[in-house]
Amino acid sequence: MLSRVADSLYWMSRYMERADGILRMLKINYASSQDDIQEFSWMPVLRIFTYMDEEGAVRISHNTRAVLQYMVTDRENSNSVLNIITRARENARSVQDHITKELWQCLNDFYHIVRDEKLDRELHKEDPVTILDVLIKQGMLYYGTLDVTMARGEGFAFLNIGKYLERGVQSADILDVKFSDVNYDFRRTDTIYWKYLLLSISGYELYLKTYRSGFDARNVVEQIVLNDEFPRSILYSVDRVHRYFERLRSERNKEAFQKIDFMIGRILSKVRYSTVESIMAQGLHAYLNGIKEDLYEVGNALNQNYFAYT
Repeated sequence: MLSRVADSLYWMSRYMERADGILRMLKINYASSQDDIQEFSWMPVLRIFTYMDEEGAVRISHNTRAVLQYMVTDRENSNSVLNIITRARENARSVQDHITKELWQCLNDFYHIVRDEKLDRELHKEDPVTILDVLIKQGMLYYGTLDVTMARGEGFAFLNIGKYLERGVQSADILDVKFSDVNYDFRRTDTIYWKYLLLSISGYELYLKTYRSGFDARNVVEQIVLNDEFPRSILYSVDRVHRYFERLRSERNKEAFQKIDFMIGRILSKVRYSTVESIMAQGLHAYLNGIKEDLYEVGNALNQNYFAYT
């Protein structure tokens, strides 16, 4: 496969995963804002998903409609859903011969929905949950279409490497925002916060089935970092990156493959053989930052060795 094609498939998938994560987070945080109108702030979401400076973020952090508009349809925000889906579509268009017609049509429909000026007006006037649901379902349609129509070749491997690399970084970011304060007391019971955080990554039901004793910060950390049955955990994401990268094994690029395979394997071992206690001993913020840096290094190595970046 040409490096240009692999690059486009990889980034198309990363952008789609990023858009999905943003939309889910916005929906659940909007619900949370309605439960706690006085105290709620959008600052954690703005820190994770935007490059807005602190002053600008503070200015709109209590204005729900302004945040939704900025993060979904603002053309000046490089990480808005509109701009992310636009970049995903541009990558897809450049490799139409390597994806199915159904997948292209699905992504193209998503693009036209999110750039419709009516959507911007509705975010200001209508129920945001209804609008966010439409966009989330369009993303789910994309994932379903990809899964049932794409051949399981190299292209499919690059699509999944991009997807799970992005997901691993997102899960680390989402968890890290809560614990970025090094003095956070893990004995606190932030029931409402944990509920909405788990809902935002579709982990609430699994948590209730796994942990019968109620909400506990250590259990939340265990599920999001170490649970290999939770599809948005860091362990699950890194394991899938490793599995799909294994499919690229080839004699043509043996040295590069071994280098990156070792990098991914090292991250996987680091996470798999961690415990909540060992993570706490190291410091959760430092641990998560280390995981993110390791994943970024894998991304950079892919750029240099498989996508012909210098």
